[in-house]
Amino acid sequence: MHSEWISLEEVTFIRRRRVILDRIHWSVSPGHHWVVLGANGSGKTTLLQLLAGYLWPSKGQITVLGEKFGQIDLRELRKKIGWVGSFLQAQIPSSEKPLDLIVSGKYASIGIFQTPEEKDYHQARNLAERLHCQHVLDLPYGVLSQGEKQRLLIARSLIHHPQLLILDEPCSGLDIVAREQLLRTLEDLGRAPDAPTMIFVTHYLEEIMPVFSHVFLMEGGRCLAQGRKNEMLRSELLTQAFGIPIDVIEKGNRYWARVSLTP
Repeated sequence: MHSEWISLEEVTFIRRRRVILDRIHWSVSPGHHWVVLGANGSGKTTLLQLLAGYLWPSKGQITVLGEKFGQIDLRELRKKIGWVGSFLQAQIPSSEKPLDLIVSGKYASIGIFQTPEEKDYHQARNLAERLHCQHVLDLPYGVLSQGEKQRLLIARSLIHHPQLLILDEPCSGLDIVAREQLLRTLEDLGRAPDAPTMIFVTHYLEEIMPVFSHVFLMEGGRCLAQGRKNEMLRSELLTQAFGIPIDVIEKGNRYWARVSLTP
C-alpha cells in the first residue's frame, strides 16, 4: 500500500493546447515531507491542484491516499486533504469570523452551510492556540496581518485531521519575522506524532526547514530531479532549474542560495 499511497504515473496536463505538466512520475511514502521547488511557471501549483483533485490530468494516472482517481468521489477525498495558499485565501470574505473560518475546514468549504457542534468550536480554539493565533479570534478576517491569516488557514486545514497537508507558498507576502515564525510552526507541526504528510511549494531554499526530507525539483513543467533533500539541493541542479548560476550554502540544517549575476 505504501508504494501506492501517493503516486503520479505519466501525468500530463494540457490547457488550451499548451503543455503545463509533461509526463510526471512521482511517488510519496507516508512519513516523508516533500518540498516542490522550481522557478515561476514551472508547474508547481498546477501539480498541487491535480493532487487535491481540483484539476483532472489530460493523461496519466493519479493515486492519492491510496485512492485512484476515477474510482473515488473527489469531494470526499478533499476532506482528507488540507490546503493552504493564495488559491484558497482569495475566496475568503473580509468579514469572516476567524473561528468560523477554522470550523469551515471540517466541511472542506468556504463558509459554514451546516450547524457545527460546540465540540467543533472547542477544537477550533485549541488549534488556534496551538498555532499561536488565539489572540485574533474576535477580529474580522480582513483586518488581520498576512501572517495571522496564514496561521488561521493552517488551523482550518487541520481541523478535519487530514492525512495530507498541501502548502502552496504559505510564506508569500510575509516579512522576515513572520516568515520565520510560520516556518517554525511548520517544523513543529511536521514533527508531531499525528503529523500529516506535508507537501510544501516554494521558490526559496531558506524556507526549506529541517523536517522536510525530500525535494521534487521542477523545470518547465517537467521533473528535473527528485529524491532526498541533501542530494537535490546542489548547485548544478538548481542552476539548471532556475537558469542562472547558483551556489548552495548549507548551515545549521538550513540552505541558502547565492546567485551570481555577473556575465
